[in-house]
Amino acid sequence: MKFIFTFVLSIFITQASFSQSYAKELQLVATDILDSMTDLQKKRVLFDMKDSARVQWNNLPIGLRARVGVNIGSMTEGQRIQLHRLISVSLSSQGYLKSTAVFHMDNLLNMMYDTLKARGEVDERTYKFLMDLKWTHKNFYLAFFGDPRSGNNWGYKIEGHHLSLNFTVLNGKVSVTPFFIGSDPAEYRILEYAGWRILGQEDDLGIKLVNSFTPEMRKRATWDTVVPRDIITAAESGKRLINNWGVKVSEMNAAQQDLVARIIREYVFNFEWEKANEEYSKIMKAGLKDVYFGWIGPYTEIQSHYYMLNGPTFLIEMDNHGNHIHTIWREKGNEYGEDVLRKHYLETKH
Repeated sequence: MKFIFTFVLSIFITQASFSQSYAKELQLVATDILDSMTDLQKKRVLFDMKDSARVQWNNLPIGLRARVGVNIGSMTEGQRIQLHRLISVSLSSQGYLKSTAVFHMDNLLNMMYDTLKARGEVDERTYKFLMDLKWTHKNFYLAFFGDPRSGNNWGYKIEGHHLSLNFTVLNGKVSVTPFFIGSDPAEYRILEYAGWRILGQEDDLGIKLVNSFTPEMRKRATWDTVVPRDIITAAESGKRLINNWGVKVSEMNAAQQDLVARIIREYVFNFEWEKANEEYSKIMKAGLKDVYFGWIGPYTEIQSHYYMLNGPTFLIEMDNHGNHIHTIWREKGNEYGEDVLRKHYLETKH
């Protein structure tokens, strides 16, 4: 019995130390980036924690929405290397590859539309409009909120077309949402990249789940036949999914419940391993029985469709409209570290 108690205690101590080391590693890499910057870059990249830009996100290209911070295009090669180190310590290998694939997709968009114009499939006016959106991995921006060199109360945002990474660090605790990844096209269909999908599993698992339902379950899961052009809680929609709708996981069979768990893992394990385990354990502790799965649209990959998983502690949304996919992971009550910050302000005199 003493051995079991000691073993369990060691697990809790190890988990706590990993949480601290995660925050510390983020701080060290962020500090390296800041120390390498010129005074002008520091003025552009550093913001106060209370700046409104910290709690706003957007996935539109720079040609439609300006960004705060320092963009990849104006960084030195050494700073770009450090930026990738920051992404890789923040995320798992799969999360890193998805996020950086979004950078690359912006470059491929230019190649795709150049090719379509040459083939006569895009007219000059449309081509000019698309090029004015300024797709390039150089137009992804890094911004710090609070100074990571202080080690206590800070956060960072890496954002551009179809990507918004938002991390908040406070007293060793790390918040990782909202976490948005999208891709246009969802499936690249020309030239040597034909068949490439950044978010294939997110899409495929949802389709597999809804098609495993009985006709009666599918009817209850489906909210509408008209698919929105974006996730419901899009950056500028002002909407929130407050009311539960769809099919509860408690009503699903074992195989369907396993598919739900696989979808959740596909989103959660984009994050660094210890943080992902922490989040996944929280979801499992709350239980899947009160999670709802909802659907909009047809039930095939080739037609536009949408799904959400809405649980007590999290929200997942995926929208694939016309081969243009958006996904988001939200930790309820703790976006931008709001829950951690609330506790901090309650416990600390300012």
